[in-house]
Amino acid sequence: MTAEERKVIIASSAGTVFEWYDFYLAGSLAANIAANFFSGVNPTAGFIFTLLGFAAGFAVRPFGALFFGRLGDIVGRKYTFLVTMTLMGIATFVVGCLPSYGSWGIISPILFIACRLLQGLALGGEYGGAATYVAEHAPHGRRGFYTSWIQTTATVGLFLSLIVIVLLRTSMSAADFAAWGWRVPFLVSIVLLAVSIWIRLQLAESPAFVKMKEEGTHSKAPLTEAFGRWDNLKVAIFALIGGTAGQAVIWYGGQFYALFFLTQTLKMDPITANYAIAGSLAIGTPFFIFFGWLSDKIGRKPIILGGCLLGAILYFPLFQALTNAVNPTLEAALEKSPVTVIADDSECHFQFNPTGTSTFTTSCDVAKSFLATNSVNYANVAAPAGTVAKIKIGDKEIESFDRVKAGAEAAAKNTAFVKDATDAIRAAGYPAGADPAKVNMVKTIGILTILVLLVTMVYGPMAAMLVELFPTRIRYSGMSLPYHIGNGWFGGFLPPTAFAIVAATGNIFSGLWYPVIIAGATFVIGMIFVPETKDRDIFGDDPIESPHKRPASADI
Repeated sequence: MTAEERKVIIASSAGTVFEWYDFYLAGSLAANIAANFFSGVNPTAGFIFTLLGFAAGFAVRPFGALFFGRLGDIVGRKYTFLVTMTLMGIATFVVGCLPSYGSWGIISPILFIACRLLQGLALGGEYGGAATYVAEHAPHGRRGFYTSWIQTTATVGLFLSLIVIVLLRTSMSAADFAAWGWRVPFLVSIVLLAVSIWIRLQLAESPAFVKMKEEGTHSKAPLTEAFGRWDNLKVAIFALIGGTAGQAVIWYGGQFYALFFLTQTLKMDPITANYAIAGSLAIGTPFFIFFGWLSDKIGRKPIILGGCLLGAILYFPLFQALTNAVNPTLEAALEKSPVTVIADDSECHFQFNPTGTSTFTTSCDVAKSFLATNSVNYANVAAPAGTVAKIKIGDKEIESFDRVKAGAEAAAKNTAFVKDATDAIRAAGYPAGADPAKVNMVKTIGILTILVLLVTMVYGPMAAMLVELFPTRIRYSGMSLPYHIGNGWFGGFLPPTAFAIVAATGNIFSGLWYPVIIAGATFVIGMIFVPETKDRDIFGDDPIESPHKRPASADI
């Protein structure tokens, strides 16, 4: 590796790390954001809205990919990801300055969502630019290794956000952190923005793009060419459903959903959970580089699709083992103390609400929200129409209530219901939280590390594969859209979707069906329709049709 190539990798990776750090703060601080920006709704709905606020950034990533991908194919790689980085840094800083719901009311969560949308647009343009830029500097036969450094940045950004949060939590009281300390990680992003811009300004434009511009072969309508021609569009479709969709659910399942599962389902202390996740990331992150390097030897497909298959097979046993390691008391209660919800099926709703128009007020929804929030498995038993829902624990029955029908008495009824239901589940052995003395940290970090290793398999070679699927003239646009639909939609909506599935089915593990099914489908479709790309010439006019090797003399 030449000095110039090292500079390209370090500069591109460092800037992208800071962008991921900014983006993932909203997930790492979900509980604080819920308390500050969504305090006007009940706790279960508030947490779902927070996850959806987090996911809002993912929802618009494909649109950022289209806008900035087009810009990158017309104007250049370097200047485009300078713009995306600036937009990300400013939006993150503003989140740290926003007043709470108590001060500004509904305006506060609206502005928070707006900042998340800007972050999503920025990230939609960042990744494709960084991956393309590095790949176009890489010599043939080493693209997997070179671009794998970009693949570490998402995890390193998450790791960095967790470390900053842990340091702040341990350096101040819980009250201070809840009041203002949680804002600090957002505010320091302005410093990271300045550093990132300075680093990126040292870079020259991609030589492949410069050559293409000089020869006048660049595309004047990259979006039309990339997605308006069937030969290119079909590649993007199969890259999505046979690659990035499965990669996304394994990535977000193994890192973000794992963190949500630890803190929200297993009731692990947030600081301890962050330590556990950070430990697994520290162990597993070098394997992004390993699998990127290995993909240069044996190909991209066997590693990526192998990771999807292993995830589909192992997710249920791994998360069940995680429950045993973190909260064995909860595991015992789930087995020995069955709970039943007896309710009119017509009053039971799927508690996933991206628009915020439903408040889940029926007696069935109230009962299920309580149980899901307290990590209690339950069976659903149909009752006659009009029946008020009841929670049955052993021989004891607790009647729920309808928030709308209760009217002015809703608050008092809610207090009484929560007290009675809480007393009943505690008496049945369901703990309020994970007992620190019973947490097996070695086993916990070991299980989390396995999840991270699956992440490194599916993600390490992904940038190289996507770059190799599209010609230079439309590469930025072509690779960005399937990547961000996969990661922005399939991955970004994993936590709220899984949470809503759990609330509907009454099983704390049922949300895992979402990543398992998607990863399994990606394995099958990818095996049949996605070609191996490692030997393709990415400097030719059409690598989709020309998988020949680039001569060694043409290496940059």
